[in-house]
Amino acid sequence: MQMIDVLERAKRQLADVTGLRPVTVTRASKADEGWRIGVEMLEMTRIPSATDVLGSYEVVLSEDGNMLKFERKRTRLRGEAVEEEP
Repeated sequence: MQMIDVLERAKRQLADVTGLRPVTVTRASKADEGWRIGVEMLEMTRIPSATDVLGSYEVVLSEDGNMLKFERKRTRLRGEAVEEEP
């Protein structure tokens, strides 16, 4: 699979499972078990939008693009600076 296809599948499958809307892909890499994808999901809409709550999720897809697992890593307000993970 091409990476663009993997990213779209990760967003779609995570949205189907969580009921949330994907905002952006934050990272993607090939791993031993398949693909590791970081996706930010819109968890709560607020006014102003800078105070929307975003959840950072890690999704693991198999070689053929099926979700093996996902995990919410953290939440943040849309307007907050993103800290790099170690």
